Amino acid sequence: MSQTPNIQDTINGFQLDDYLETWVDAFMMDRKAQNMAKGTLYYYGWRLKEFLSYCETREVKRITQIDPTLLREFLIVLQDKGHNPGGVHMYYRIIKAFLRWWEFEVEPENWKNPIRKVKAPKNPVVPLNPVNVEDVRKMIDVCPKDTFFGTRDRAIMLCLLDTGMRANELCSINVEDINLITGEIHILVGKGRKSRYAFLGTKARKAIRSYLKFHPTNIEPLWLNRDRERLEYWLLVGIMRRRAKEANVPHPALHAFRRWFALTCLRAGMDAFSLQELMGHADLQVLKRYLKQTSPDLMRAHHKASPVDSL
Repeated sequence: MSQTPNIQDTINGFQLDDYLETWVDAFMMDRKAQNMAKGTLYYYGWRLKEFLSYCETREVKRITQIDPTLLREFLIVLQDKGHNPGGVHMYYRIIKAFLRWWEFEVEPENWKNPIRKVKAPKNPVVPLNPVNVEDVRKMIDVCPKDTFFGTRDRAIMLCLLDTGMRANELCSINVEDINLITGEIHILVGKGRKSRYAFLGTKARKAIRSYLKFHPTNIEPLWLNRDRERLEYWLLVGIMRRRAKEANVPHPALHAFRRWFALTCLRAGMDAFSLQELMGHADLQVLKRYLKQTSPDLMRAHHKASPVDSL
């Protein structure tokens, strides 16, 4: 078996080798050098690892062995395994990014990028369900109002409902990032390493003040675990499962809080561009998936703006 070439030698042109696994490692190094978020790096690495495993089953070890047929077959395998259209589309985007990066990095002669002949799989915009707010009310009701964990969990749920922030963004908040007078929260590292501001109403601010009475001084993170360290995503999931079990309701997905925020703001008359900024979306296309309007929503909108009735 031939030894894997040194990445630096390959880049410097001393030995132009297209060994697939070596270049995947180099690609991940490039993504890390761009200071991409840990979550993004994890998803890139996970999906490329699965692509590498598939290539091995086909005895494909070099980039120049990849052809459009192999790529199409891989996408079909993903579908057969039960991946939803959005998941398959993400695999396609990551592989495309890798192959285009290699093309730019190496500038190989007499090689045509096979991804150019493979159309992106269709990714229909499927409306996503918001959290059942009545279930959340019951979960909040089971949280004791005079304990660290009770006030923490209650404040977390109200914060998620009132800001629409992502779960990882919530976990990253520090005490100094929040102004309990104005309700302004500075999200320093949102998706894509972009900062933005979110806002809390009166009830959510009051809940956080109650929690801060139990919060140790001189500790930077706002949300703490039992060891007084920063709350992590998986613990946040555990909180929702535990409170849902106590309230005897189905446990909600964390992202469903974000959907409820988006839909509720829309129903209250917030314009789409303000909502886009509050949610930290790069464009309005992403926002569409959150806005699952029901038939009564559409009926009210039509009654309000009926073209014929306004004649």
